[in-house]
Amino acid sequence: VQLQAYGGGLVQAGDSLRLSCAASARDGNNYRMAWFRQAPGEEREFVAGGMRWSGGTAYYADSVKGRFTFSREIAKKEVYLQMNSLKPEDTAVYYCAAGTGIQSTVRLHSAYAYWGQGTLVTVSS
Repeated sequence: VQLQAYGGGLVQAGDSLRLSCAASARDGNNYRMAWFRQAPGEEREFVAGGMRWSGGTAYYADSVKGRFTFSREIAKKEVYLQMNSLKPEDTAVYYCAAGTGIQSTVRLHSAYAYWGQGTLVTVSS
């Protein structure tokens, strides 16, 4: 599985941004897709997703619930992260990930075997 994330940039607090991740896989339906982020000096953390390509529930970190939305477009083999009401603490490198972990592990980075290269989101105050 190859993942290509893009769409990051520099925005101001309160702005919106949409990240995209293009995925290539021979049989992608069994994969769960998710977004993680890593701020400088911090560990990589789950942001949103955990949904299979075939459908299911998207999960969210408490810190982004109500502001971020995970979605996918099957025909394009892309997943998205719509980020609204951005805050300076959202500043991080955002990674898309794919894996075959079970539902109870969707928030763990160890459940994802494939990672994109990351895209930087910087939110100024």
